[in-house]
Amino acid sequence: MKQIAIIDYNAGNIRSVLFALERLGVEPILTRDADVLNAADKIIFPGVGEAGTTMNYLKETGLADLIRNYRKPFLGICLGLQLMCKHSEEGDTECLGIFDLSVVKFPGDMGLKVPHMGWNTVDGNGHELFKGLETDPYFYFVHSYYAELSDVTIGQSNYGLPFTSVLANDNYMATQFHPEKSGLQGEILLKNFINI
Repeated sequence: MKQIAIIDYNAGNIRSVLFALERLGVEPILTRDADVLNAADKIIFPGVGEAGTTMNYLKETGLADLIRNYRKPFLGICLGLQLMCKHSEEGDTECLGIFDLSVVKFPGDMGLKVPHMGWNTVDGNGHELFKGLETDPYFYFVHSYYAELSDVTIGQSNYGLPFTSVLANDNYMATQFHPEKSGLQGEILLKNFINI
């Protein structure tokens, strides 16, 4: 059985990812130990929180360099996706730079509530993360900031404007939505990641 590690870095929502994987028959390790993370076959980097505070923690603990140098399948979720980008407007934060794009705040003048919270569709491009999903599947989102569209966008959604909802480049993948809170479609996506 492949070993999946979840990065434990004082962020919210980590337990729900743990429980989602356990429902799929996986026994993940929740850890911040560098040796354990490097030995894992796959890493999941979930989170709900504030970009600046979280990046400071990742730098201070050495987890930032570990993430940048990891060469096996890696999945960021929500704040995880945003921190894998180059820069976030939230707290004017320099992020991990795995994806060369910026994270910006939804404009407040669109007549839509910010944060974007609830179910929304994802238009995916055929990447293996989308295997077996419905066409334009619904996933659960909670976020005020979003990654702009780019050449590594493999899934996009719309909330007053088009934005990146899934990224992939080499071994790195990330979702802006919460697959662990997205019912059957979220389970399929997590299972696809497990099987990569």
